[in-house]
Amino acid sequence: MTHRISRRARVLAAGLGAGVIVPFAAAAAPAAAAAPQVSCTSSKTGLATKLQNDITTALRGRAGTVAVGLYDRSTKTTCTLRSSTAYDSASVVKATVLATLLWDAKKHNRYLTTREQSLATAMITKSDNNATSTLWKQLGVTKVKGFLAAAGMTQTKPGANNYWGLTQITVRDEQKLLALLTAKNSVLSDNSRAYELKLMGKVISSQRWGTPAGAPSSVAVHVKNGWLSRATHGWRVHSIGTFNGAGHDYMITVLTQDNSTMQYGVNTIQAVAKAIHKDLVPTTSTTSASVLRYVPTTNPQEAIPAVPSAG
Repeated sequence: MTHRISRRARVLAAGLGAGVIVPFAAAAAPAAAAAPQVSCTSSKTGLATKLQNDITTALRGRAGTVAVGLYDRSTKTTCTLRSSTAYDSASVVKATVLATLLWDAKKHNRYLTTREQSLATAMITKSDNNATSTLWKQLGVTKVKGFLAAAGMTQTKPGANNYWGLTQITVRDEQKLLALLTAKNSVLSDNSRAYELKLMGKVISSQRWGTPAGAPSSVAVHVKNGWLSRATHGWRVHSIGTFNGAGHDYMITVLTQDNSTMQYGVNTIQAVAKAIHKDLVPTTSTTSASVLRYVPTTNPQEAIPAVPSAG
């Protein structure tokens, strides 16, 4: 009995013989996931929309992966972008190391020793890596995790094998840390909060870049920055800061990675910061002469923490 093969089947068979699969119907290409958008809310009319638009504009055309957090207690304003995306901390984690030290001292009802104060000052004001390693080893990961649990910083994962610069941080958790430092709470004593903010307010000028950019002279600035470069995700460049004055009490976190250079990441952070400061404390025709804006160094510096050679 002879079976007739249709022309379509012969074409398909020939394709299979040549190692090529010819589908009967082309599958629809999956839709590309929409990029995360800046989201803002505020009790002040029009402020959320303005911030959302201006932060979005500041990031337009910027390469890399950027996460942003803003909270202003005075106007109950919040902005977020990629709030739960994890980044290698670099030196930003030093603020958490000091908070852990202060939290642990409070638990044992003691003051910091002269040695601990010296190490803490070097770690925060000059971003000294050796001082940080000494305190990290003294505390141990168990105590760091204890502080993170007490602070509700559940997305932060301490770096393994004493590589504290590879601690995984998120905007959400960094904003929680800054909130603890700037308002009364049961985790850190008032003296502890004041001590850490004092040191963050004395960071050397070459490291006072990032979130302070564009801050009005009428606000007190407290900052901690960090950067490092690895084979994957290029330069990580981060900045956290708190700002109090001019009728506002706000905190900013900007985390970035996949930057081609350190300076590129710095520029991205500072563009976002300038937009935020301008919107929260705007310059009007009557205040233009009196509102001076902070201009960071043109030669930003930061200590690069030790990291494994691979990665």
